[in-house]
Amino acid sequence: MSDPAIEVALAYLRALGGDDPDAVADLVSVDFRNEHHAELGSGCVGQDEYRRRLPGFFATFPNRRYEVTETAVGALVGPHADGSERVEVIVRYRFGADADDVRIDIPGVMWISVEHGAVVRRLDTWDSLTYLRQTGQDPTA
Repeated sequence: MSDPAIEVALAYLRALGGDDPDAVADLVSVDFRNEHHAELGSGCVGQDEYRRRLPGFFATFPNRRYEVTETAVGALVGPHADGSERVEVIVRYRFGADADDVRIDIPGVMWISVEHGAVVRRLDTWDSLTYLRQTGQDPTA
């Protein structure tokens, strides 16, 4: 995989699976948009707010890993006035982590927008029902 946008997206996922919140935040733009379409997810706007939230995410899901199962490059947006383009990278993944004293394995999809070598937007959706079942929670509550 030599596409620079795919490499940025994969570096972002590797950092999310690591232990350094700054390594993740350093890969996103100042005006980064973190969007979640999973019922249990929550989004935010801005690199600083994202950086502030990452330690809580890391603590909630220790021993995280993202196993990429498929990638695709979507539409190119641009070129903009400065000559840049936004590249849309779609990543299917399996998210593994420890949660509520059990090991979870959740399928998901991220749409990662890359511009100027940074992640400018992440739209994440994962299977909330599978998470609730694996952690022994009542999905009807």
